[in-house]
Amino acid sequence: MDKVQQTKEAAERIGKRIGEQPKIGLVLGSGLGVLADEIQNAEVIPYGDIPHFPVSTVEGHAGQLVLGRLETQPVVAMQGRFHFYEGYGMKEVTFPIRVMKELGVETLIVTNAAGGINTDFEAGNLMLVRDHINFMFTNPLIGPNQSEWGVRFPDMSEAYDPAYRRLAQQVAEKEGISLQQGVYLGSTGPAYETPAEIRMFRSMGADAVGMSTVPEVIVARHAGIRVLGISCITNMAAGILPQPLSHEEVIETAEVVKPRFIRLVKGIVQGIRSV
Repeated sequence: MDKVQQTKEAAERIGKRIGEQPKIGLVLGSGLGVLADEIQNAEVIPYGDIPHFPVSTVEGHAGQLVLGRLETQPVVAMQGRFHFYEGYGMKEVTFPIRVMKELGVETLIVTNAAGGINTDFEAGNLMLVRDHINFMFTNPLIGPNQSEWGVRFPDMSEAYDPAYRRLAQQVAEKEGISLQQGVYLGSTGPAYETPAEIRMFRSMGADAVGMSTVPEVIVARHAGIRVLGISCITNMAAGILPQPLSHEEVIETAEVVKPRFIRLVKGIVQGIRSV
């Protein structure tokens, strides 16, 4: 069975359990799944109940879809994502984005936990993603192009929607939230980077590094979905501070950031209808 048919089957199964089409999709990164608890009239669907869906294997990723209303907007949230380093292929990693498009999603808010490369950053900052660097040495669009999904060569010159970025800045200012901006570099993981790699990434123009997001954004733009990206800087990258890196630190920092993160995203969701 091809991916187009699998996408339709997954969306059909989800559609039977929801009352209205979601217009906004949210991908919630490590430690950030708490935002899904804010969704009202929620219908929760474990990934294992959806045909052809992979399963989350990483701590901090609940592994379920949550559908309902956030700030009166119909949304679908991934409470946990899939990563290339888990052994999934790029088509599996990005499968949920295809399903979101089939469900009617027009906007994707993608979030992640990231290591800070920019030495002006500090753990606990929120960073608005201005652009990204694909350092995963592959691309989810490799292979035959499904013309019903998008064009063969999608434009990525404005992968992260400028109008949405302006909205995010306005919400942050209104809420008194400090919001950095920068370039996110996606690497494969699962090992954290070496200090030498971080120096190289900084010279390439990266401000933060993580192990996700880039494939999902590529597929979203291929599908004509508008994208906003937010990184939670959960730690400073290797070699910046004299301490080892750990996933526990990522989860702990995300917990501290949680109130600001929730206020920011809820404000953005509320404002998207007018952008």
